[in-house]
Amino acid sequence: MAKVAYPGGSTSIVNKTNADKFIPELWSDEIVAAYKKNLVLANLVNKMSMVGKKGDALHIPKPTRGSASVKAANTAVTIQADVESEVIVTIDKHYEYSRMIEDIVDVQALDSMRRFYTEDAGYALSTQIDNDIFALGKSLGDGTGASWVHSNSFQINTSTGALEAYDADGTADIGAFSDLAFREAIKQMDDADVPMDGRVLVIPPSARRDILGIDRYNSSDFVNGQGVNTGLIGSLYGVDVYVTNNAPTLESGVRGAFLMHKDTFVLAEQQGVRSQTQYKQEYLADLFTSDTIYGVETLRPETGFVIALPA
Repeated sequence: MAKVAYPGGSTSIVNKTNADKFIPELWSDEIVAAYKKNLVLANLVNKMSMVGKKGDALHIPKPTRGSASVKAANTAVTIQADVESEVIVTIDKHYEYSRMIEDIVDVQALDSMRRFYTEDAGYALSTQIDNDIFALGKSLGDGTGASWVHSNSFQINTSTGALEAYDADGTADIGAFSDLAFREAIKQMDDADVPMDGRVLVIPPSARRDILGIDRYNSSDFVNGQGVNTGLIGSLYGVDVYVTNNAPTLESGVRGAFLMHKDTFVLAEQQGVRSQTQYKQEYLADLFTSDTIYGVETLRPETGFVIALPA
């Protein structure tokens, strides 16, 4: 540890040169914190790390569930002979957030400017990742990724409150969130043999408004022994409910809620949020950039369902 006697000269003064290694790290820490804070859907899916690994694709084995066989006397056992498949996650998404901060701004601006930029960078990157995962909803069920209309996409009948196939023909027949529709959606998961643990419901703010109006959801019998809370609403019928403003728009005036399992989608991160600064003398400014590299894919399309709701 270097020490000098007072007054010590210029080398003992903490100036921008001495603190150069600290400043980018401080920005980076703040951005990562904001990024993690704003992620919703990305925290609810199967997340796999490719940090430090080369390549542009991740191969994930997808074994077929076997079944038990009767063992007859004096006969050989029955061999499970399934040909296993795989899911390939292409690492093809590279997003960045950059700011050019001139020296005069750096000198005169309040610390609140840095806080805004770091929070804005984290929010922008996390929003992009969530949006990319939400877009995978078009590939659920028998979907091909081209349309929100597929075998695992539903809407709520305005008269009965029950589930029916989503038809993407306007808002006139799109009913609000109902307890009956939610129970029928859970039955869809049960019929698909989706594991009980790891189920979540991700909804737009309009659905949260409707849920708050359902009396039974605000009783201790339905929400983990307590009333509905903000953020993570609670657990309804054993399903954790999350609210996000990133819920996708299926058509004008219609947004999608996702009832899914953590293994429905996969997020493969090859490079987490990274922050870098470079001084640009020709501009007398610092170029600040934060970026991330990742890929997303549908892992088990049979375990996720889209429910169209009024926006």
